[in-house]
Amino acid sequence: MIAKLRGIVDFVGEDSVILDVHGVGYLVFASRRTLSMLPPKGGDAGLLIETHVREDHIHLYGFGDEGEKQWFALLTTVQGVGAKVALALLSVLSPTDLLRALAAQDATALCRAPGVGNKVAARIIGELKDKASRLNLGPVAAPAVAEASAGKAKPAGKGMPAVSEMPEPDSDENAAMLGDAVSALVNLGYGRSEAFGAVGKAFQQADGKASLDSLIRLGLKELSA
Repeated sequence: MIAKLRGIVDFVGEDSVILDVHGVGYLVFASRRTLSMLPPKGGDAGLLIETHVREDHIHLYGFGDEGEKQWFALLTTVQGVGAKVALALLSVLSPTDLLRALAAQDATALCRAPGVGNKVAARIIGELKDKASRLNLGPVAAPAVAEASAGKAKPAGKGMPAVSEMPEPDSDENAAMLGDAVSALVNLGYGRSEAFGAVGKAFQQADGKASLDSLIRLGLKELSA
């Protein structure tokens, strides 16, 4: 079983790279995010590898970091999400963005990936949102934590990125205020994940002491930066 490859970049395609390892060319499928981080042809590169063995083929999937590799493994546990769709998701959403989209239950963000429709996006959220709600996004995740019965945090499930446990929101009032701020930004035309992140940053900047109006104003400032 191949777990890691380091070699010379021989060719980079739309969804794959050929790594020359001591004269042997390995075809490795990867997300556009990982491919964009590779050096030009002739450069030295290393990738973490997930090996899929089937009756009719052996495919290698490469990742630039452990977080992306773990999310690939997790996404492919969802019915209807194969390796191709998982890589498509990781091409348009970084592991952090994906985690935020799940916490925000933002199906629109997931549907940006080719091959992901409303039904698949809903299935991904339905099967993975509880795991996402247990992860530590700080105040960024507070609205989702409140919606998912905050205060019952457990250690992250196997295969999730290495992050600490989810702290309880300061109060139900704060969680509700964060949710209202997110809704206000969404009503102004911003994506739910974008609004989610902006409100979280605004809450941090205010040291957890902010009114609804100031959260919306600071959130808009973050979005326009």
